[in-house]
Amino acid sequence: MRIILQRVSQASVVVDEQVIGQINQGLMCLIGFGSGDSERLFEPMLQKLINMRIFENEQGRFDKSLLDIEGELLLVPQFTLYADLKKGRRPDFTGALAPDQAKALFDSFVAFAHRSPFKKVATGQFGANMQVSLINVGPVTITIDSALL
Repeated sequence: MRIILQRVSQASVVVDEQVIGQINQGLMCLIGFGSGDSERLFEPMLQKLINMRIFENEQGRFDKSLLDIEGELLLVPQFTLYADLKKGRRPDFTGALAPDQAKALFDSFVAFAHRSPFKKVATGQFGANMQVSLINVGPVTITIDSALL
């Protein structure tokens, strides 16, 4: 499981010219699943999102977590996080989990996140052509890979 997170002042997802997910201050997370991923990864990955101290305190230092600031969470499915560029010029996505399995895991992860103490959890739409807009604060962008936890 891979997550690319960005600290944002606002973010939104549009599908078919309709806003389907929107947050204010918090984290916008692109989420991809690879072969071998399962629900057992949800707890450690979500704990990283909840407790990572990447929001500034009064002195401008990274000292506050998403929970500390009562931030919001936007979860966006993104199978291209498993692109392999070792051969040729076209990305190979065979490392990504099959779409039906990835959708099931994404939906389960969203449900898991909704049970956590977030102020708001919004989502993108699996398999849709999405337009994701955000204002990255910092900028702060971090990759979390379950294989490295």
